[in-house]
Amino acid sequence: MQKGETVAGLGESEVLRRILARLGEARAARVGPGDDCAVLGFTGEAVVTTDTMIEGPDFRLAWHSGYELGWKLAATNLSDIASMGARPVALTVALACPAETPIALLERIAEGLDAACRELAPGCGVVGGDLGRAPVLTAAVTALGDLEGRPAVLRSGARPDDVLAYAGELGLAGSGLSLLFAESADGDLAHSRGLAGIRERNPAALAAQLTPRPPIGLGTAAAGAGATAMMDVSDGLALDASRLARASRCRVLLDSSLLLAGFSRQAGEPVLLEAMLFGGEDHGLLAAFPPGATLPVGFERIGMMAGCEPEDPEPTSSARVLLDGAPLGPRGWDPFAGRAA
Repeated sequence: MQKGETVAGLGESEVLRRILARLGEARAARVGPGDDCAVLGFTGEAVVTTDTMIEGPDFRLAWHSGYELGWKLAATNLSDIASMGARPVALTVALACPAETPIALLERIAEGLDAACRELAPGCGVVGGDLGRAPVLTAAVTALGDLEGRPAVLRSGARPDDVLAYAGELGLAGSGLSLLFAESADGDLAHSRGLAGIRERNPAALAAQLTPRPPIGLGTAAAGAGATAMMDVSDGLALDASRLARASRCRVLLDSSLLLAGFSRQAGEPVLLEAMLFGGEDHGLLAAFPPGATLPVGFERIGMMAGCEPEDPEPTSSARVLLDGAPLGPRGWDPFAGRAA
């Protein structure tokens, strides 16, 4: 790799060659990158999700290395597949960037994508995508999963008295993001002591934000254990729990003592209850299980589902989630407001 090479200087064919050289194969691919479409083999029904990340509102290159960005692009989509009870099998990735973008950045993004697939969802890989030009770096990832003969686990299946459980880190990623904003008013930490200092003082929180490791394998485990409802928690536990409650026409009763017992200290770092409830970007799995079900190892009980009051079959959003019996407003991340809602 020569210093200073840009995508404009290399051209599309060479950029593609360099990116593809850094990507492993997907086990389900019958035809991989290089044709008009990839061809995949499935044993059951397929699930599909798409997510777009744009430099500025969704990530900052001053905070993320290319490798970290690639990792996060994969992890955030793999968790959506897992939340349906499916096994991730393939990703397609469309990248658009300015002409002056260094090819080294795209190479590192590809390496991060591949590494995340290998660690979080072995057998999954990038099977195609697109390259384009844009004012800022933009990535659109489509993830595909195989239900392998199982029915999909939806948000709408929870019933009163179901046990509510959570798997993955909770509150760490939000704490990491708060630290980044607190020490960087202009968002530029790339060449300052700020980012290095945060990494040194709070390594787990920064890792959870920049290179999240959602429990992808526990999606199929939860489905096998009879999960009645499940979803990825990306916008904060309080807000996403309200979505599960609305879809299931139930209420969520969270227990602060269970949350604190299970998640107040993670990877050696303390995590506040506020961060657990409203932090967001953890990409863990929130699931409901029938009463008496054995929770898969990795899931922690955090509450239960309850029915709506007879006189109020459709409670207001502020009453859908209760913490220790008190209504908890559905605060969380709103991408259009660009802040916590």
